[in-house]
Amino acid sequence: MSEKTADFKTREVHAGVSPDPVTGAILTPIYQSTTYVQESVDEYLAKGYSYSRSGNPTVAALENRITSLENGIDTACFSTGMAATSSIMTGLLNAGDHVVLSDVVYGGTHRLSTKVMSRFGVTFSFVDTSNPDNVRNAIKDNTRLILTETPANPTLKMTDIAAVSEIASGRDIPHAVDNTFLTPFYQRPLELGADITFHSTTKFMDGHNITVGGSVTCRDEKMMEDIKFARNCLGSNMSPMVAFYTLQGCKTMSTRLEAQSANAMKVAHYLETHSMVDRVAYPGLDSFTQKDLVDKQSSGYGSMLWFEVKGGVESGKKLMNTLELWSLAENLGSVESLVTHSVTMTHADMPREERMAAGITDGLVRLSTGLESADDLIADLKQALDSL
Repeated sequence: MSEKTADFKTREVHAGVSPDPVTGAILTPIYQSTTYVQESVDEYLAKGYSYSRSGNPTVAALENRITSLENGIDTACFSTGMAATSSIMTGLLNAGDHVVLSDVVYGGTHRLSTKVMSRFGVTFSFVDTSNPDNVRNAIKDNTRLILTETPANPTLKMTDIAAVSEIASGRDIPHAVDNTFLTPFYQRPLELGADITFHSTTKFMDGHNITVGGSVTCRDEKMMEDIKFARNCLGSNMSPMVAFYTLQGCKTMSTRLEAQSANAMKVAHYLETHSMVDRVAYPGLDSFTQKDLVDKQSSGYGSMLWFEVKGGVESGKKLMNTLELWSLAENLGSVESLVTHSVTMTHADMPREERMAAGITDGLVRLSTGLESADDLIADLKQALDSL
């Protein structure tokens, strides 16, 4: 069977790897080596591996798998998700360039833009990308990148990838999409017209709270070369051990997501019924304001949701301190269910005025639904909410 014709679930198990030619090992070995010895200069130049900062066979296997899953032309893997985002910016931007970003993005992306890249003469416009006209109106003569995150962290605001990609293409501007929340199983930005899709592989690709990593996949060879050049210069490549673990996590990504999403739907429906909950947002709910867009560009709803409790920050803190099965932690996408207070954790560095304008309120409680029993997860939420 051709890899290109194989189903997604087949490719997440087999794409990019083959049994080790030396031993027959079914898993790609961990090539824990800094350097690679060749028999001649010509062989050295042709082999493809010289020093592991520039490329490693274990990491390459993961890159090949993600390329297949995202339907791109090539992938680069990184030490963290933020290293991936940083290399997109440093690889594609120069001093004096301008970037249009979603007004709701991961806190680290906001911090990188406003506190690091801005020091080198790059300017940023944070706009509500849920309305494509806002993107069109924000573009300047020096705009060199449009970066969107959909669903956005933590509000789950959606961006029409195809519409924004069409605007970007018309101005010859790359459109990069953070696809961490839905993964290529539920959403493939490159097939919707985006030029770049990137991830924190720490999340659903790993899925077990074992590693931190990131990936960038492109559908243009020159963009990929520029991003890989930045990675090599910055030394932000993924380690072979992380790549090995992530290769194993990828094998069950779709199976985990289906079960986690089913749990998230049950949890969201329950939260809508509790008298201490003001608002619930989950892309699969009929009450979700952008559900039509979700259904148009995605094949599933994911495991992420949020709600706001009555009583503001103090109620939110008491709720999270009272939960027993939901772990208070900053990660997401793992088999363990996690609860996060975005204002004090993931978006702590974002100015309050900007947070409030973007809908990241003081009482917003973000949930990453895991693989535990949905009944147990709901019972834990009930006892915590009842205690308020």
